[in-house]
Order: sequence, then C-alpha cells, then structure tokens
Amino acid sequence: MLNKSKKSLFLTVSVVMLFALVITACGSKSGGSDKLDQVKKAGIIKVGLMGTYAPYNFLNDNKEMDGFDADIAKEIAKRIGVEVEFAPQDFSGLIPSLKADKIDAIISQVTITDERKEQVNFSQPYIRNDVKIIVQENNTAITKLEDFKGKNIGVGLGTNDESYLRNEVLPQVGDFTIKTYDDVITSLQDLDSGRIDGTINNLYALKPIVDKNGFKIKAVGEPIKSDEAGVAVNKGNTELLEAINKALTDMKADGAYNTIFKKWFGEEPASE
Repeated sequence: MLNKSKKSLFLTVSVVMLFALVITACGSKSGGSDKLDQVKKAGIIKVGLMGTYAPYNFLNDNKEMDGFDADIAKEIAKRIGVEVEFAPQDFSGLIPSLKADKIDAIISQVTITDERKEQVNFSQPYIRNDVKIIVQENNTAITKLEDFKGKNIGVGLGTNDESYLRNEVLPQVGDFTIKTYDDVITSLQDLDSGRIDGTINNLYALKPIVDKNGFKIKAVGEPIKSDEAGVAVNKGNTELLEAINKALTDMKADGAYNTIFKKWFGEEPASE
C-alpha cells in the first residue's frame, strides 16, 4: 500500500493530469476561440439557413442556394478568404445545429433577442424588417392585433414572431389559437385557403411568394413591430465573430451591402 506522502503525491498528480485533459478537450472543441482558424484551414464556412424563405434564402431554378441571406453569406465568406457551404434545415433546428458544431454560423433572418443571446452570440444587425398582419384579401374583420381574439393565427415554428404572439400578444388580446409552420409558403397556402384567419410576417418576405403563387392575401394596418437580424455564432467564437463584424462593416462602407440589398428589395436600405 502507498504511504501517506506517496498517496498525497499520487492524488495531486492525478488531479493535475485530469485538469490538463479537460483543458485540452475544451481547447480542441470547435466551439473555442480558434473557430476562425479552423474555418480558414478548411477553406469553408458552413452556414445554416432555412432555404425556403424567399427572397432571403431559397433554392433557385438551378437548385442553387440564392437570396439576400445567401448573398450576404457569400460576401462575408469572400472577405474572410473562404468558400461558403450552405446547410438548409428547418428554422427550429438551426440553433441546436450550431450548438452541436454541425455548422459554423447561421445567416437566416435570426432576430436578435435577449433570449437567444443566452444561447449564441450575434453580429451587428445586417437587416431590419417591419412585421405586419396578413389576412385574406376579402377579410375586413382583422385589422389590428386585438382582432386576433377567437381566431386561428399561423406563425413560423421557433421564430421570434411565435415568441411574440405567445408571450406578448396572447396575454393582452385573450384566447386565440396559434398554429405553427416549418416554412412560410405553407402558412400562406393555409391562409389563402381559409384554414387560418391570419398570420404575421415582414413585407419583404411576402411579395415574391404572393407574386409566384397568386395568393389572394393582403397586409393590413401599421407595422406591429420591427425586428433586427444578425449572424449567429457559438459563444466563445470571438475571433470568428470579429471577422464577420469587420466584413459587415466593410461591406456597408464600400457599397457592397447596398448593392445586395437593392438587388433583392429594389430599394436602398433604411438609414441606421
């Protein structure tokens, strides 16, 4: 058996070795501050997005990822010095995928909220969106949030709009049914066919879908809120976040951002 001094030394060495192993393991995880180095060495930044949310992100006729978010991602990647690889998935799965290190960043109209800041870090905002109430073209019963009482209202699953309806509107307005969707087009199809009475969404997202599908729907009233979206990265990815912020700042300064914005929305971005 070990004597007391040897046992003490053994325990001390064991603790030190265990601590070293923990530090090494933590340092090797892609969630660490060396994520930018890993991205550069790989030559690729993996970006998560929905891929079903025109004009922000969608598959074009050539089955290529396209849209405002996609162009922002490509420009950021170019300025970091890498290529972009898109990983389309349901919106509700984006943050879990990021936290599991299956992707390096999310660029998919993720609204910056205090709740999400507890899970991920955000870049500076890269777009601001006004959200309005959307109803059938012949609907005159709903013009404001208070009119939601007793109605069926659709919203994107896991979105800031869903949280807004559940946590802010529902307690004030009274009972109404919230139906969630994995993509925007399905919610608008249900609205057009009368399966739901209304939805909320931003105006930029509506026009291409309505034009393409001929939905008989309309936006009513004043904007009920404005949201800012940012690029989301894992906590601890400090250097990657700094590189993304620098890319966005430079894009806005040299006109590249305005070019992308006008390409997709046909107007200059609102001044900050």
